[in-house]
Order: sequence, then structure tokens, then C-alpha cells
Amino acid sequence: MRWTSLRLRLAFVFALVALTAAVSASGIAYWLNRNTVLDRTQNAVLKDFRKALEDSTRSLPPRPRCAELQDAARQIAGGPQNYAVLLIGTNRDGKACAATTDKDLLTLKSVPTALQKAVNEARRVDESNRYSHHLYWQRKEVGDAPYLVAGAKVIGGGPTGYMMKSLATERQDLNSLAWSLGIATALALVGSALLAQAAATTVLRPVQRLGEAARQLGEGRLDTRLRVTGTDELADLSRTFNRTAERLEQRVEELSAREAASRRFVADMSHELRTPLTAITAVSEVLEEEQDSLDPMIAPAVQLVVSETRRLNDLVENLMEVTRFDAGTARLVLDDVDVADQVTACIDARAWLDAVDLDADRGIVARLDPRRLDVILANLIGNALKHGGSPVQVSVHTEDAEDREDAEDGEQRGGELVIRVRDNGPGIPEEVLPHVFDRFYKASASRPRSDGSGLGLSIAMENAHIHGGGITAANRPEGGAEFTLRLPRDASRLTDGGQGEGRKDGGAADQGTEGDR
Repeated sequence: MRWTSLRLRLAFVFALVALTAAVSASGIAYWLNRNTVLDRTQNAVLKDFRKALEDSTRSLPPRPRCAELQDAARQIAGGPQNYAVLLIGTNRDGKACAATTDKDLLTLKSVPTALQKAVNEARRVDESNRYSHHLYWQRKEVGDAPYLVAGAKVIGGGPTGYMMKSLATERQDLNSLAWSLGIATALALVGSALLAQAAATTVLRPVQRLGEAARQLGEGRLDTRLRVTGTDELADLSRTFNRTAERLEQRVEELSAREAASRRFVADMSHELRTPLTAITAVSEVLEEEQDSLDPMIAPAVQLVVSETRRLNDLVENLMEVTRFDAGTARLVLDDVDVADQVTACIDARAWLDAVDLDADRGIVARLDPRRLDVILANLIGNALKHGGSPVQVSVHTEDAEDREDAEDGEQRGGELVIRVRDNGPGIPEEVLPHVFDRFYKASASRPRSDGSGLGLSIAMENAHIHGGGITAANRPEGGAEFTLRLPRDASRLTDGGQGEGRKDGGAADQGTEGDR
């Protein structure tokens, strides 16, 4: 259970509320019972002591002897309250006499000084105060035991009496009450935890089901639905989720159908165009061969027909390739490729040897699809020549995947291949950089038509992605653009069983170059 989970927070809140309520109730109950028990005991003892002191000293002479005080003290202490008594008086010889029933517990020294002062102090008698002396009491600890100490002076010249009553029984009763309240608080805490668990299960189980259904929906299982029971807010939420999922499924089906129809349309159109294009291409080639013998007035038109026919042929091939990527039918045909030889062959096949400076060591072997690598290189180098001018620098090297934090498991086994294509042109405008790999993107809106179709770099990126790599574009500080191609040296993990599959697209070996910048 996570510390931030709703179940734990709900249990914590229930426990905190229950603990607060139980502690508050127990504290109030203990305080009220404590005051009640002590007040009841104290009032009974003081009442008995006052009456016994009055009755026992009434028959004493004004200056009693010590033996008489001792007998009076024993008589006062002999009552049902079982307290110790100390009587202090003056005998006939004028000497002070102290008579106590418990010499170890109650002596004049054990009586608090403040209590003695209050007892011996005479108050003025008036309408609001009828007596000069009153009964005073105080609680004190003797050792670890609580006691009630009280004292009064007999009015009319009688002795001064003190009593000390043990409150150990009351403390024991209060301790028993405290233990009972503590156990009740603990039981309330356990009960609140169980109640929180039951509430959390009742509330969170539908939420967990909703979360699981949302995850399944996010994974593409659009037929996910929740079982709805009840009429509460969670049931309404489940119904809303089901309606949303149903509408989403319908919408995705509609969009998928439209996308499939669009792909079929592009594919069918491309295939249908290939037949007349083949005938037109053959005718245009014948016209191009006979261009020198044609009327000079007709020659420019013939040249325009030839160039546009080639451009249309390249566009159809590119559209067919894009359709294969969208349909998911593009496959890798892997082979061990010497990258330096592959780059050289790509440049030589297009007569770019004089316009490209190649920096590549032989012996760098990668397991890739050579046709798709050729398409990537042709588009990147052709784009650099078209927009940056010659010479174009092409460098090939490898990097260890351990040096990169974002390296994947496949790269950890063999590192990655890095090919950089640099030109010496004006570079790419900053507002264009994020869109150079978009389909049909043109850098200038005022120049909607160009020799390229706007698909070359997007096709190069798709071919890099199918290898598990990618392409980035940037401007160099010294001027010019730089395209960086990164591919894993071994793309076997991207094919079933680690083996290259036969190509299902039947695509052309060269997608041509496109002016996408």
C-alpha cells in the first residue's frame, strides 16, 4: 500500500477522528468522575470531622490536660471515616500539648504551613461572616500516596484540631477507571480502522475498477465497459464512462474507416497511375532522344514534358511508399552492410562523387536493410546538394551506447551507427526546423511549387524509424545545415525472431530525392 494511496489516507483520517473523539470523551469522563469521587469523599470526611470535633471537644475544660486531649483525639478518629487526628491545646500549666492518633503520619510538622496559618488566623465577624474561624483543607502527597489534610480551631478558646485522610482507595478507583477508558479508546481506534477498511473497500473498489478500465481503454481496448450497479454517484460515474467509451469506440471506428479508405484511395490511385505513367515515360524517353532533331520551338515543351513526367513518376513512387508505412506493411530485409561501401555506392549511382566529401572508414559493418539505407542517404545528400550546394560533407562513425543515457537494450548490445550530412548553404530558418520532416511541407508559402514533392525527408525519417533509429536536423554555428542519422548497428531485434523478413511492399529500390526545405 503506497503512503499516498487514498485507502491509507482514508484509514488515517478515520483513525484520527476516532482517536480524537475517544480521547476527548475519555478525558472528559475521567475528569468529571475524578471530581465527583474526590468531592464526595472530601465532603463526607470534612462533615464527619467537623461534627466529631464539635462533639468531642464540647465536654473538655478550657485548659484540658494532655491525657484528656489524647482521649478526645481517639474518640474523633474512632469514627467510620478512619482518619488520623491531631489536637493541639494549652494545659493548666500554660504549656502546649499535642495529642495525635498516629505519630508517624500526623504531627504538627506534617501539616502544611499555609494550612496552619489559615486555621489560626481569626477573621473579622460581620454580617457576611458569622464565625472568626473556619474549617480549611488541602490535598498533599506523602510519599507516593495522596492525602486530604484539614484543620479547624474550636471557637471559644477550645483546641485546634487537624485530620489526615488517605485517598489511596479513591486513587485506585480512578486508575481503574483510567484503564477502562484507555481500553475503550483502543477498541474505538481498532473499530475505526475496521470501519475505514470497510468504507474504503466500498468506495475505492469501484474507483479501482474505473482506473483499470481507463488503463485498458488507453491501451486500445475500446470495447471495455464497466458493470453498473446501484444509483449512487459512483454508479453515475460508471455509466458516464461506459457512454464515453462507446462514443469513443464509434468515433475511432469512423476515423479508422476513413483512414483505411484514404490509404486505399492513395494506393489504388498510385497503382492505377503506374500503367499510364509507364507508357508516358517510354514516350518521353523517345522524345528526349529525338530532342536534337526537333523543331527549336517544340524542344522546350518536350523538355518540360520529360521533366514533369519524371517528377510525376517520383511522386507516385513516394506516395506508394508512404502508403506502405501508413498501412504497416513495410518490412525490413536485413543484411550485413559495409557502411562505407554503401554510402559510396549511393553517391556513385547518382553521379555525386565530385560534389560529396566522404569521411568513412571501411570495416564498419552494420546489420541493416541496404535498400532503405540507400533511400535515406539519397534523400539526405540530395537535399543537401539541392539547398546547400557542394561540397557536401558526409561522415560515418560509431558510438558506444554506454556513453548515452537514453540508449535502449538493443543499442547496448552493439552500439549505434552515426552518419552526418553537412552542407555549406544558408542553413534552415528556425521556424522551419520543427517541420522539415513533415509531409508536403514547404518552407515558403509563396513558393508552393518546387521540384520536390515534400515527401523525401519524411520517407527518410520513416525508414530510420523502422530501423529503430531517427534523424535530427540542426544549423551549424559556422553556417550550413547538418542532418544526423542514428541507427542501431544491429536491427535484428526489430524483426520476428531476429531474422530479416521478405519485403511485402515490392517498392522501388530508389525513392529519389526531394526538396523539402
